[in-house]
Amino acid sequence: MFFKKIYHSDMRLPTMQKDFIGVENANFSQDEMEKRLSCSSDSFALRTSTEITNDKELENSHHIYIPLNQITSTVIERFRTQKSTKSEYIEVCNTDDDFDSDPVGKIKKQKILDISDVHRERNLAFEAMPPLIISVAGLMFAGWLLDLVQHWPVFNKVPELFILVPVLLNLKGNLEMNLASRLSTSANLGELDKSSVRYELIWGNLAVLQVQSLIVGAVAGLFSFTEGVIFHPIHVNTYSEIMLVIVSSMICAALSSMILGTFMCVLIILSRKFRINPDNIACPMASSLGDLLTLIILAVCGEFLLRYVQTYISTVMFLVLTSSVFLWIRVAWVNKYVRDLLISGWTPLFIAMIISSVAGLVLERYIEQYTGLALLTPVLNGITGNLGSIYASRISTRLHGSGEEDYRRSEITLFLIHIPIEVGFLIFVWWFDIGHVNLSISFSIIYLIISILCLLFTLILAKKLTLWLWKHKYDPDNYSLPYITSIVDVIGTGLLVLCYLGLQYFR
Repeated sequence: MFFKKIYHSDMRLPTMQKDFIGVENANFSQDEMEKRLSCSSDSFALRTSTEITNDKELENSHHIYIPLNQITSTVIERFRTQKSTKSEYIEVCNTDDDFDSDPVGKIKKQKILDISDVHRERNLAFEAMPPLIISVAGLMFAGWLLDLVQHWPVFNKVPELFILVPVLLNLKGNLEMNLASRLSTSANLGELDKSSVRYELIWGNLAVLQVQSLIVGAVAGLFSFTEGVIFHPIHVNTYSEIMLVIVSSMICAALSSMILGTFMCVLIILSRKFRINPDNIACPMASSLGDLLTLIILAVCGEFLLRYVQTYISTVMFLVLTSSVFLWIRVAWVNKYVRDLLISGWTPLFIAMIISSVAGLVLERYIEQYTGLALLTPVLNGITGNLGSIYASRISTRLHGSGEEDYRRSEITLFLIHIPIEVGFLIFVWWFDIGHVNLSISFSIIYLIISILCLLFTLILAKKLTLWLWKHKYDPDNYSLPYITSIVDVIGTGLLVLCYLGLQYFR
């Protein structure tokens, strides 16, 4: 019989379902095993030192021999009554020489889940603030770019691209944010610490991301064009325009997913290496950089196809892109870690697409009427959506780790982060006079009130929805973020238009 030998450190060890701790297998007889078992296999609450540093302390620690057929993984959770420590570890005894070239019997100290990092609101503020500021800069640049490219010939000739912009940005953002949330949970649970598992998870997730992006890009392009036909019956639509919208959407989705997905994987691995909680930084980076990169590729690709590519070439490109989906499905299907993702998680993506299309119609209707709307819309929706995604990702990680988020403190911390970011954004826009925004005192006050209302709604939605999904056996890492971001897009865009309408009415 095979057993795992663990030196436990001031923690409780509940059983889970997936193997992610790199411990060694040791051969013991059944009689010897029965003598060494010190407690049940369901949970362990042992008194040891927080960190085993020498042989004397090692002798005083508890040695737990865990049957492999009963426990396949371990999640570390400190008792709530215990005082936070700087670092917490388990000590793994390697009794075989087949693990990372460690000598036989060497004690390997492995950090699995630093609960103090997850709970500490000071870390949340310090870690989340820089990526949120970077995301604001990216969102501002995306808004400025949208205000610029709306006058390009391709957007004037094919107005369906305006409807496609928020739909595609929302869907693409959801794909990368789901990836970031999944890998953040895996990182915090220690699944990325073993090199073989890490590479399979990363390559498998990138393959799934390509499948999702190509399918989502095609559906988003067709959906946007259909909406354009329904709501703009006067405009004469041609087959070449259909191909232009769909192919531009697919190329944009696939290329940006490849670039941004690779960046997110590297970011999360580095976060784990430097003991930064990726839940606090990954989702905002995925959302803001995804919006900017997607918008750039969409505008350039659409303009290129309009000017230089004939209709039959666009058709061939569509067939090639569609055929490549089956290749990526094959790559993902043989990967045991991501195979289920090919089947699950599609429903929230397409429901989110329908929801966010409402925001697209509103944006397309008022973008030329109200100056500054192109700049303010992605920033308002992006900041509140990013804060909500951080909150949902943290709750999901805690649920996967059999713990519970400190909801009240996290909400207060995220709320306090939000205020200076929004104020700094308004000051920056006013100082440099960008985006054609007329920032009067009354408009600035109303904008801040709207942003606060959006944030409060988003935090409540993130908490309730994530807990509801977990209760009903849906993985929040794959289901919660699309709903949150799409609903925020509609609420934020609608409130912003009402702000313009109200100021115009009372002027």
